[in-house]
Amino acid sequence: MTDLKTLYLGIPIKNPLVVGASNLVTDLSNLIKLEEAGAAAVVYKSLFEEQIQLEAYAMEEEAGLYEDWDAEHASIFPKLGHAGPEEHLLKLKRVKEALTIPVIGSLNCVYEETWEEYAIKMAETGVDALELNFYANVIDPVKTGTSIVGDQINLLKRVKEAVKIPVSIKLSPYYTNTLGVVTKMDQAGADGFVLFNRLFQPDIDLDQEEHHFPYNFSSSTDNRLALRYAGLLFDNVKGTICSNTGIMTGADVIKMIMAGADTVQVVSAIYKKGISHIGTMLEDIREWMERKGYKRLTDFKGKLARSNMNDPFAYKRAQYIDILMKSELLMQYHPKEGDDFLQH
Repeated sequence: MTDLKTLYLGIPIKNPLVVGASNLVTDLSNLIKLEEAGAAAVVYKSLFEEQIQLEAYAMEEEAGLYEDWDAEHASIFPKLGHAGPEEHLLKLKRVKEALTIPVIGSLNCVYEETWEEYAIKMAETGVDALELNFYANVIDPVKTGTSIVGDQINLLKRVKEAVKIPVSIKLSPYYTNTLGVVTKMDQAGADGFVLFNRLFQPDIDLDQEEHHFPYNFSSSTDNRLALRYAGLLFDNVKGTICSNTGIMTGADVIKMIMAGADTVQVVSAIYKKGISHIGTMLEDIREWMERKGYKRLTDFKGKLARSNMNDPFAYKRAQYIDILMKSELLMQYHPKEGDDFLQH
């Protein structure tokens, strides 16, 4: 009998499949179905401070349209204020009360003070852990990468001091030295890392001649970077490693664990194939483990991590050169005039 239990942020969970933050999890009926399908934990949709600010501004602007309408009416509306994060926190509390699997709150803030303030409020809902979304869309050419990372580490320390529950960091893949950043955050007390955040990127609508932001689902080919860093970080950090982006099948999960991940997060796979796909992925993992003779995830976790491999080039760019040097592979390719295969 296979045992899929693992640890995430120090929390025991029944298998490595964590449902990532998305609009999908805002529907409580979906969350209950996800739990029934076998999901081991869920990350609730992120609390975005920027969105709250915009909503508050829009509300204030709309209410002010009719101020000083005439001498008798300074305003036709009662004095109202935006509720801030309270609605989100109330929904999060209800989700935690409804589910038996761990619930993780996701936080995305703008100001230093708000990270700490909202983290405390979120912890008070009873969630099992927090996930901090760290990324920086820097448009200031003077700001240095060192200062950005330093600010994020300081925020992590402040949140860790403010709450008693585990705190994970969801990172973008755009750091100059990702391993260095993860190591510093690990030393600063991060309980785990989600690799990597899939960021929205703008596109241009040529007919309307304006920017738009299409939502693109991930595919299995998008998970290579997460696999690489799971393999590099295994046995080198205390925090748990969660691979994210492009986890579409049970095979993808197995690869991540074999590289060194403790868990994975899935979103696009559920959107594409339905909630029941969670059960399919789990069954595929069990079938593979039984066929290979593995009884626990720890039997093969990190088996192909850098720390467990004799090949020094497995996780280096030089491996590409090694592939090109294998004549049997080259013989299978018949270049045509104009091909630049060997020039890359």
